[in-house]
Amino acid sequence: MFAQQRAADGVTLNDEGLPQYSTFSLCAIDPVTGQSGASVTTRVPFVGRAVPHVRAGVGAVCTQASTMVEYGPRGLDLLAKGVEPKAALAQLLANDEQRESRQVGLIDMKGRSAAHTGKQNNAWAGSRQGKTYTVQANIMVGPEVVDAVATTFEASEGTGMPLAERMILAMQAGHAKGGDKRWGNLQSAAIKIADPNDPGRGGDFITLAIEVGEHPEPVAELKRIYYTTGRRLGYRSFSRVDGPDVIELKRMLHAVGYWRPSLAAFPDAPPSTNTPKMQELRKTDPAQYDKAIAESRRQSADYTRDYAQYDEEAIAAVDRFRKDRGLDYQGNPAGLVDGRMIEALRAAYVEKKKSSRK
Repeated sequence: MFAQQRAADGVTLNDEGLPQYSTFSLCAIDPVTGQSGASVTTRVPFVGRAVPHVRAGVGAVCTQASTMVEYGPRGLDLLAKGVEPKAALAQLLANDEQRESRQVGLIDMKGRSAAHTGKQNNAWAGSRQGKTYTVQANIMVGPEVVDAVATTFEASEGTGMPLAERMILAMQAGHAKGGDKRWGNLQSAAIKIADPNDPGRGGDFITLAIEVGEHPEPVAELKRIYYTTGRRLGYRSFSRVDGPDVIELKRMLHAVGYWRPSLAAFPDAPPSTNTPKMQELRKTDPAQYDKAIAESRRQSADYTRDYAQYDEEAIAAVDRFRKDRGLDYQGNPAGLVDGRMIEALRAAYVEKKKSSRK
């Protein structure tokens, strides 16, 4: 009996010597912000190097199974030219002799999407599309993985949650259903987000790029890194602090009626000054740029004072919420915001947003 042949990175080779990268991934857009994203997880290390591809104002591509990395940039080039995803996919695969071993998903900024699952992909393999996403998978425990990703992503639509967080939570739901069935292999995960309104640190408009090259729980680690670096609600337990996660806490408590219910709408934070327009102003009119920056800092300071401080009013709102949800345990400090409380609040917030859209 011969041992299974493997490539240098440990992935299984088929009888033809081709690497069999099995994966589930999500390509998605946010029409409100103009962002596009690609997220992926698999039981192979360093998946972020090959599968997810995004471009600001263009869309997203994931190329997997017997992965053809070039399909990422080539697919985005076609979408950038206005080629509809189905036609772009047909062009990519037209002369590919190994097309039946490929799996590819694409979406453009109009929400048009397409996916290809070759006949040689091992079961379970398939895809599902919605108006702002396409999810594709191969060598899964079953179709319930794709369904969980799609259903969770759809459920968060219209909640105001960032695209990256919506995608990570959707990936987490798919992973919870079993995901890639090759238990015991090395695992990895990655996400990339492109935003035409934010140049990012590299000036490439990639505003988020997280890769978990290898980890026993790669999707959970992806979520931890995102929450921690973004200071999202849930990255810490706290009692009396200030910061952007406090703003998020108050926004959710307001939405479900526990914090300042008389406030008609929770205000957004002052807009970012890291925009192409401000960069151009800095070059053309430094004095006006300095004036705009000073005003932005003043507005940010006022906003922080009013909404980012975990004050007595917010503590009282948290305590009321905890009591109403049966979370006020003996020994808890006043205003305790821990994992259980955040999970309950997020569920109430999403449900409220969903019911308000009906």
